[in-house]
Amino acid sequence: MNLVRWACGAALLLSAGTLANCSQIFEGESEGGITNAMLVGADSDTANWIGHGRTYSEQRFSPLDGINRENVGNLGLAWAADINGSRGQEATPLVIDGKLYLTTEWSIVKAFDAVTGKELWTHDPKVPKETGVKACCDVVNRGLAAWGDRLFFGTLDGRLVALDRETGRVEWETVTVDQTKSYTITGAPRVIDGKVIIGNGGAEFGVRGFVAAYDADSGKQLWKFYTVPEGGQGDDAPAYLQKAAETWNMDVLGASDAIGGGGTVWDSMAYDPDLDLLYIGVGNGSPWNRAYRSPGKDGTGEGDNLYLSSIVAIRPKTGEYVWHYQTTPGETWDYTATQHIILADMEIDGRSRKVLMQAPKNGFFYVIDRETGKFISAKPYVTVNWASGIDPVTGRPIENPAMRIDKTGKPAMVTPGALGGHNWHPMAYHPGENLVYIPAFEAGMLYAPQANWKPDRARGFNVGFDFAGELPSDGGFRQQAAGALRGMLVAWDPVAQKPRWTVEHPGPWNGGVLATGGGLVFQGTVGSEFNAYDAATGKKLWSFDAQTGIVAPPVTYTVDGEQYVAVLAGWGGAYALSVDGDLIKRKAPVRSIPRLLVFKLGGTAKLGPRPDFADEPLDPPPSTATPQQIALGQAKYGRYCAVCHGPGAVGSTVLPDLRRRASLASADAWRSIVSEGTGNGMAGFATSLSKDEIEAIRAYVIDRANADKAIESPRTASRR
Repeated sequence: MNLVRWACGAALLLSAGTLANCSQIFEGESEGGITNAMLVGADSDTANWIGHGRTYSEQRFSPLDGINRENVGNLGLAWAADINGSRGQEATPLVIDGKLYLTTEWSIVKAFDAVTGKELWTHDPKVPKETGVKACCDVVNRGLAAWGDRLFFGTLDGRLVALDRETGRVEWETVTVDQTKSYTITGAPRVIDGKVIIGNGGAEFGVRGFVAAYDADSGKQLWKFYTVPEGGQGDDAPAYLQKAAETWNMDVLGASDAIGGGGTVWDSMAYDPDLDLLYIGVGNGSPWNRAYRSPGKDGTGEGDNLYLSSIVAIRPKTGEYVWHYQTTPGETWDYTATQHIILADMEIDGRSRKVLMQAPKNGFFYVIDRETGKFISAKPYVTVNWASGIDPVTGRPIENPAMRIDKTGKPAMVTPGALGGHNWHPMAYHPGENLVYIPAFEAGMLYAPQANWKPDRARGFNVGFDFAGELPSDGGFRQQAAGALRGMLVAWDPVAQKPRWTVEHPGPWNGGVLATGGGLVFQGTVGSEFNAYDAATGKKLWSFDAQTGIVAPPVTYTVDGEQYVAVLAGWGGAYALSVDGDLIKRKAPVRSIPRLLVFKLGGTAKLGPRPDFADEPLDPPPSTATPQQIALGQAKYGRYCAVCHGPGAVGSTVLPDLRRRASLASADAWRSIVSEGTGNGMAGFATSLSKDEIEAIRAYVIDRANADKAIESPRTASRR
């Protein structure tokens, strides 16, 4: 049986009959544990979903066709499981032998019977709630990896944990980061031949990025690959870091008050077992503003700053550098290259190419030769104004000088904004259609360089831009901003470098994507829908009211020959936290109701009634502060509060709207909360903010609440 399993797992081309036989073998027959052969051959295991992207190529395509274009209208809810919590849900479930495993907010892990929905076990790693202030983009977790009889996941506070797959018992855990710094883990690990590989986040807060490998049996660190050079590094530094140092102002990077440079590997990885290359996506710089991170002699930004915003190929056995391609040289807009990486073989210009595809934040869709890292092509998949195109010879962007804000020092409305044209939400690739399905959106951003910026190692964003002045109390301006927000599912032809079809959504930040052999594409939306589209035409064939926004990607699997589709629902993440909550509500009213939804043909389960989430009316105390106090509060709010509680003090639909908090009426209560924290995720800011600054923030929020009340009251009255 093991020999047959290996033959099925290692096969690259299988007939339909062999595929069916292999599916039956995989189903219920992996009690010996997940092996390297099984991970390499995961494409032929249609019963299970044993890797983050299903296969090492991260295509998120399943050949299953039991649910297809003709019968998807009969798809119904098989079962649902409520997930205790109220934050964002971003995980890809794993499905192994009829059991489903997933991570939820605060890095909690759950196991379910994949047919009945019975909860089998829960593991809570008890992440300290004050860790939440270190997370740029919600207390989310994107999933697990499997090897042998163990599951592996990262915790928000930087631990890598191995669990017994049957019981959820901890086998070992290893701290992978310096926990005195603002490192976090939200991404899913990968396992390659017994090596558990994990990155981390925290570039907004001032850390130095790296990815590392750990022994799956013991948790021992095997290698560490840094993505940016270190101030003061000597000639003994690896050659790839010495090369990188030539592209930085190393005097600044090595200064006593310097922060880490950024370049965190917080999400995407893919692996080619034939080439034995692991591809990692590297994030933004720290601070974002290159004029502070790597200034030239004139004080403005200078240098490519390798390996920020790059795709880097390394050897998974040793962490050895092989090649890199930088999507945004000298990045200054938070244009990460950590977005989903897909590997595929396709014919381009009359010859077969082994390609790597990515739609990073900067708005261009890239096709790269994954053997060499050489540029093949790139075109914009959303509206772009920071560059007019990519030079076909050099592979470098042709930049718009007016948008190079680290050079001009002047504010600019840049498209895409810091959330990108595509964020972490996984794409999918359908080999039959030769299309990549991109959860894309358009949302420009005003970048205003912050004067005399200095890093704060203790708390708050360290980006070098001023977020305080966005979205003023001008109803017309905010309506205009709301109208500019656009969400799309784009079916992209990577050879022709153009869309074949596009589906418009009610707002940005829609869910990850699954493509299937049944000719279907599944995706959830901010509008609380879970939809199935025709993979060839984009026609909506089926929809389910999930009662909450869906940002996580779906998976599909079979048990006893019956196909299921599963998706984790629950609104949250960077957009939900950091964008004007009133704008979100106008585009698509949504709250987080975390739950796992599982569907099958003929499913008859029902959700309960939709909860009513009416906002409390704005009822702030009168504004009595001086203009100087309000201005100070605005600046400090933008630096320390906006990332969680929304720009312009307009709260999100996930965390508290400060304009509506009872504590706003009490200077003592407000100071206690901001200074000392609450113990449920709100950390204390006593080391970063003085009492006068805390009171100034309250004055600013009161001023904003009164201004918005004047706008909201007539609108409320008109609805009576």
